Amino acid sequence: MANESFDQTMMFQGKVDDELATSDILYTVHEALKEKGYNPINQLVGYLLSGDPAYITSHKNARSLIRRLERDDLLEELVRYYLESHKECK
Repeated sequence: MANESFDQTMMFQGKVDDELATSDILYTVHEALKEKGYNPINQLVGYLLSGDPAYITSHKNARSLIRRLERDDLLEELVRYYLESHKECK
């Protein structure tokens, strides 16, 4: 029966393969900054505080990659990672 298909819930699978994870973007940006001779931590902090993408090099497409992420989401990810990886250090 044709109406039976309306009683079933369909699942939608988004394209996850094409999207880079936050950690992948951070590592790529870090490496690009390091390769260009910058202090990656200082540059990332400058970007996070100001929102100015000029702190990030365009080498390896790093500037475009970092702009894919919302700064508040990036900060949330960094804090979560730090706290989870330092649980046993209390």
